[in-house]
Amino acid sequence: MNNTDSGGPAFPTTMPSNGMSLRDYFAAKAMQGYAQYSAANSKFVFSDEQLAKDAYLIADAMLKAREA
Repeated sequence: MNNTDSGGPAFPTTMPSNGMSLRDYFAAKAMQGYAQYSAANSKFVFSDEQLAKDAYLIADAMLKAREA
């Protein structure tokens, strides 16, 4: 795990929570897109490890874009 800013909670509430971070939420959405694309295009099959790495790269880029 790196020290990347998580972006805070994806679903903030007034109660303290250890829920999903915005970074994890973005990564999950990116992973969903990759998986759907891979299923529709059999020549593009990603390993689980590569899928997870790419999803977090996209999530980090999304968090960075929010700063601009």
